[in-house]
Amino acid sequence: MRVLITGSAGFIGFHVAKRFLEEGHEVIGVDGFTPYYDVQLKRARHALLEECKGFSGHRLMLEDAEALNALAEAARPEILLHLAAQAGVRYSVENPRAYIDANLVGSFNVLEAARASGVKHLLAASTSSVYGANPTAPFVESDRIAFPLSLYAATKAAGEAMAHSYAHLWDIPTTLFRFFTVYGPWGRPDMALFKFVRAMLADEPIEVFNHGRMARDFTFVDDLVEAVRRLADLPPERGGAGCSPAAPWRVVNIGRGEPIELMDFIAEIERALGRQAKLDLRPMQPGDVPATFADTSLLLELTGYRPSTSVRAGVEAFSRWYADYYGAPSI
Repeated sequence: MRVLITGSAGFIGFHVAKRFLEEGHEVIGVDGFTPYYDVQLKRARHALLEECKGFSGHRLMLEDAEALNALAEAARPEILLHLAAQAGVRYSVENPRAYIDANLVGSFNVLEAARASGVKHLLAASTSSVYGANPTAPFVESDRIAFPLSLYAATKAAGEAMAHSYAHLWDIPTTLFRFFTVYGPWGRPDMALFKFVRAMLADEPIEVFNHGRMARDFTFVDDLVEAVRRLADLPPERGGAGCSPAAPWRVVNIGRGEPIELMDFIAEIERALGRQAKLDLRPMQPGDVPATFADTSLLLELTGYRPSTSVRAGVEAFSRWYADYYGAPSI
């Protein structure tokens, strides 16, 4: 099977590509290697993929429609996994233009490439941030997402709507994933776990927003990969479970289904590192939400699978990777 993956040098894209390659599939990886965070980390991920039989990596920006179309036409993928995006709630306040370019223009170009190349299943990453000011919990895929609290969330919600229109107009089987706070080895340096571990090992204070009164549905990356892989083999059909009444399109939460208090998360990091955190308590950041909580009933119905890795096991796995990759003190 030929799989084209955008964002293949990114945290999630790397892990998903690795899974398909381990199964013997052909993977065409696309990444722009943008400097939003350490590009060397992205290069290191891609270098590991390049050691695998069946992988071909391509450096291009999704905003370059001509280059993307040429690659998709040559590759003729059966599955297109769109995982590239400008991520980060807080950065969207500082640099909103990056989100318009990557998440709207880039995603539109991916939709056009999917239409032109005739993929059998288009899968794309969304985010739990689209639930925004939703007052109910747990978050269910059918909840309204009309009240985004950040431009990042707004662009991802728009991407879902754009994908629905293409699924309807061109009959493209399409699955959107709403990811819930993914963490694990090879994670992003702008995410809380990475920042906390780095600061604590340097004996520096960690920034704790909303004075610690936050909760997240932390999802270990291996669990997410398993869910994505199972869904990839299940292209939606009109009238199917969770599908739109007007298109072979669905959106699926991928989370553990158990929000963890931020201070409890920090306690697990302290346990894994064997040291106490110095807390720099701060107010809530613009665009953030106090809690996320996934209803994973649809994922379970479709795939028979529900993420289950404990936060303790996930934090330990990340801490071991960090120590190995950066040569940090033994933990």
